Amino acid sequence: MTMAPTNPDSQFIIGVDLGGTNIVVAAMSHDGAHLLGMQSAPTLAAEGAESVVRRMAQMVATTIDTVVRETGVSRDAVVGVGLGAPGTVDRKNGVVLAAPNLRWSNYALVERMTALTGLPVRIDNDANCATYGEWWLGAARGGTNVIGVTIGTGVGGGIIIDRQLYHGSSDAAGEIGHITIDPTGRRCGCGNYGCLEAYASGSAIAGRAREALEHDETSTLLALVNGDLSQITAALVYQAAADGDDVALEIVRDTAKFLGAGIANLLNIFNPDVVVIAGGVTQAGDDLFTPLRTEVRRRAFKSVTDTCRIVPGTLPGTAGVVGAVASYIAQTTGRPPA
Repeated sequence: MTMAPTNPDSQFIIGVDLGGTNIVVAAMSHDGAHLLGMQSAPTLAAEGAESVVRRMAQMVATTIDTVVRETGVSRDAVVGVGLGAPGTVDRKNGVVLAAPNLRWSNYALVERMTALTGLPVRIDNDANCATYGEWWLGAARGGTNVIGVTIGTGVGGGIIIDRQLYHGSSDAAGEIGHITIDPTGRRCGCGNYGCLEAYASGSAIAGRAREALEHDETSTLLALVNGDLSQITAALVYQAAADGDDVALEIVRDTAKFLGAGIANLLNIFNPDVVVIAGGVTQAGDDLFTPLRTEVRRRAFKSVTDTCRIVPGTLPGTAGVVGAVASYIAQTTGRPPA
């Protein structure tokens, strides 16, 4: 039997980012210097958990083949799998407790993936992984205390304190999307009212645009979707804002205010040195980030805003994979990746 390399930097870890829409898999060297075999496939959650997990396992196997072929190392150089999963996660027992977008409940994901891949597997929440990835190799690199906000279909988050992911007492810390910013506001998918996610998620941005267009027939957004409001997406709102459309610009500015209120709360509580915002919303650029930073400065204490950078993520499409690898390293070594 070929022995695994004794130098950790010559070892590889597979990172898996499991989402409600897509699965992304890649291999990364233990030192973070090399990313290989990146691939993406639809999740197809409606086919059921077993189908999804088998697809992930096959992608892991294909990625291992790529590592062996491109580097010349043995298969034993691939030492494990880090996996970011949506929803609430029990890391100790390797269970996805609830993932509404996948329709999973109390699913023993680590046990099943270990059986299918033959490798040790470590799991964490996907937004935690995205935050950890940006901290390790992205926009928050060098930060000591970091808040991550991930904006996609929903709004997720992660918290890093003294270079370690903070998970809370039951692995549920970091649900930033469910900060209440208006106690009598919009209904959120979680059942509460006025959550940040109900205003600033990609789906909420698109929904607010549709509402605005019902009363405005001059916006260029209408032309982008040939008058079919059901085709409005957050990405189209950002595009129209960049082109100077008044309706889209107003929606982006309002989004900045909502995010600014939520982030100001986080700054006053955690006093981080970096807030990194990842996801499709970063496409809005300065149209979003300039008023967002202004709103944060207006609401948070000067002593915390003066020492905090608010930045867009720099690992689009890979932050979750990179962070899953980082989480695997932290969970297996007891310390954050170097």
